[in-house]
Amino acid sequence: MKLSRTPYRSAAAALIALTLGACAHQPPPAPGKLAAQQDRISDGVIERDYGIYRTIQQRIKALNDGGRRVADYQLSKAQCWLDVSFHEYSSNDRGGFPQAALGESQRIIGALEAGRDPGWETPLVNHAEKLRPDLWARYDALKQSAGFSCVAQQTACSEVELVHAGNEIHDAGWRHAKPYIQIAEDLAGGAEKSAANCAGPAKPVTLPATPERITLSADALFQFDKSGTADLLPKGRAELDDLAQKLAARKVTVKAIGVTGYTDRLGSVAYNQRLSLARANTVKRYLQEHGVTAPISVEGRGFQDQIVACTGVKPRAALLTCLQPNRRVEVVIIAE
Repeated sequence: MKLSRTPYRSAAAALIALTLGACAHQPPPAPGKLAAQQDRISDGVIERDYGIYRTIQQRIKALNDGGRRVADYQLSKAQCWLDVSFHEYSSNDRGGFPQAALGESQRIIGALEAGRDPGWETPLVNHAEKLRPDLWARYDALKQSAGFSCVAQQTACSEVELVHAGNEIHDAGWRHAKPYIQIAEDLAGGAEKSAANCAGPAKPVTLPATPERITLSADALFQFDKSGTADLLPKGRAELDDLAQKLAARKVTVKAIGVTGYTDRLGSVAYNQRLSLARANTVKRYLQEHGVTAPISVEGRGFQDQIVACTGVKPRAALLTCLQPNRRVEVVIIAE
């Protein structure tokens, strides 16, 4: 059985740092597997495992230092998987959950380091039961909401906690699972409230008769199926650099900028919604990092507002070419 524990974790990453700090003088080992529970009988073995946690925490920090926000959905999920893994490891979990959760954190980090999309699914590691379908539906709704950028971290950690609870059901029973379900519920409720208020109180804006609209080709901006800053193509970077310079050189005050991402109609609604929003957020971050100080709002509209239908076009290569105008990022500039 497990040692008694308190399921509520505040600033879990800081807890890892504090717990492992005493061993920080040891050189970090190469990332690997944790020792089997029955082998954790010496300080040396435990220190080796702590070194694995330290190494992964350092990789998360390096991604953050490289420009990925702490509240980014993927980075948050990697951190939360690491947190629950360490929590269970330090609680003497005798099952496979600490290693499974750690492996999921490593998988996400590896994908981010390689510039790949880690995906948006949250796997039921270690044969965890899928509890509370209603909560999973709420997470899906949050990911498609206009305020998701404000609650990505809460959503990611809520999903991980619900998997954590699903593991506790078959490992230790309902009594151990219930607190983690409560954490997942609290995080989801808080995320829904924050998402609704993400843009802040509405402020009346007097729009000019013809706000300036600039359309950027997503194919010119990003590698195919990609959305991150690291995925920007040279031509796309040049276009954004030029736009940032023009905005900085304007003699009139830019009151607001709206960035809206669009995709073509291929793929699911959820996939295209996420991709379009992620691309809009990348354009926003890039402009802000290159001196644009005007408020920037973002929106992902997936394959809404298609420019061309390309009905009946075959084969797929010809269809992709035909649909190219739909894959775009629109920038609307509102000036005084």
